[in-house]
Amino acid sequence: MTKRPARRLLAVFAAVAVSAGVFALGTAHSSGRARDDLSAKDQKRVEAATALTTDFSKAEQYEAMSGGAATSLASTDINSFSHFSENITFEERESFKLGNALFQKLWVSSPSSTQASDGLGPLYNARSCQTCHIRDGRGHPPEGAADATSMFLRLARPARTQDEKAALASFGQMSLPDPIYGRQLQDQAVPGLKAEGRMAVTYTEEPVTLAGGVVVMLRRPYYSVTDLAYGDLDPATTLSPRVTQPMLGLGLIQAIHEADIRALADPDDANGDGIRGRAAIAIDPATGRQALGRFGWKAQSATVRRQSAEAFAFDIGISTPEVSLHQGDCTPAQTACLERPNGVQPRLGDVEAPPPVMDLVTFYAENLAVPARRKASFPETLAGKRVFYETGCVSCHHPKFVTRRDADNKAHAFQLIWPYSDFLLHDMGDGLADGQAVGIATGRDWRTPPLWGIGLTKTVNGHTFFLHDGRARNLTEAILWHGGEAQAARDRFAALEKQDRDALLKFLESL
Repeated sequence: MTKRPARRLLAVFAAVAVSAGVFALGTAHSSGRARDDLSAKDQKRVEAATALTTDFSKAEQYEAMSGGAATSLASTDINSFSHFSENITFEERESFKLGNALFQKLWVSSPSSTQASDGLGPLYNARSCQTCHIRDGRGHPPEGAADATSMFLRLARPARTQDEKAALASFGQMSLPDPIYGRQLQDQAVPGLKAEGRMAVTYTEEPVTLAGGVVVMLRRPYYSVTDLAYGDLDPATTLSPRVTQPMLGLGLIQAIHEADIRALADPDDANGDGIRGRAAIAIDPATGRQALGRFGWKAQSATVRRQSAEAFAFDIGISTPEVSLHQGDCTPAQTACLERPNGVQPRLGDVEAPPPVMDLVTFYAENLAVPARRKASFPETLAGKRVFYETGCVSCHHPKFVTRRDADNKAHAFQLIWPYSDFLLHDMGDGLADGQAVGIATGRDWRTPPLWGIGLTKTVNGHTFFLHDGRARNLTEAILWHGGEAQAARDRFAALEKQDRDALLKFLESL
């Protein structure tokens, strides 16, 4: 029998996935929240398709297509996170490529002969989006002489005045900046200015003993700032380290119906399982109204565009229509920074990155495809999937959703996707606490990060550092750092026999 080439098999698989739509899988359940984009018939189909499986003897239908018809079928390599959604149009691929060019663009300080490329800083962390989101993937903590470009320190302090309290209560501000250093520590500056300072991190090693006597060493980080150039930080300012997150499937996440995410919330733990997921609140800049926060480590942004605009402003120091700060994160106390020229070109608009730039960068970010699963139907993967379910990981890492029928981009509409996240805030315990409140998120809360693509981190980014600050050097350490609402699942993992622990890790590596 003649074997079909692998690429042809993938193409056939994709065609079937595109044409088949959503099928009833698993055991149907009711979310209790009807979606306003679906007929009653489709509502039932979606509930059936997204029900948790109880059959671990085989892969679920279309399980390998993590991003639905948008899934990338490209060969696995260093560029696996950088492909466009398979189902965007030919014309949209041009927009994607233009957006990619802007994503990689190196900004320069003002004034410059390269018009439309100046406006950098004056204080900044990176000169391009790609510098932080290395190959559109996961950042890393500074290791040895390596720089900290893909990791930064977020700064915030408690409210002191009634006006500050009111701004936080209305979500007009998600957190309050340090009076001198602003929202995050800028470790680079344009010529003629001093960088704000440097992040310093040290670690201590702590042993954890697993079932069978296996000892795992966890490293506990300690953060400080050195070489402060503009005086002391406010005594109440907290430091929250953040590594950059992968850019996968952001448009699909945005297309998940709010009702489906809210249906997973249980802030009062009504079912008594110890999991109290809360829906984050943010402001949608397009409407000025409160919306569901779903992007960022603390779900502080409602849309991909807002997340991108804040990165332009606070990471690079570039103004956009959404965040029109020409001097980026410079504060009133940094007068020399505020006096620097900006890169606004009146013939192009009144900000440094005008609407066409934001349109293309946002489109690029929304259409970076999720890679297809590897080995989804292999016996060892299915064994690990069973353990993943039985230990309770799915209580927060919710496997699948069906996106809105009326999504803004047809490529994102009505897709069965497998992000493995509920996109809710959870108390993760003292071990992972940063002490920094953002919106309704407390200093112990973090948004459940999606797991799709996690098994390709080593391939794309050359490391396996996980969690918000990269303290975990592998998936085992990442699991063992889970506390708070995830403590019970973590303890079940630690109590597993080695064979079952290895199987769970194999499952994660397939995602």
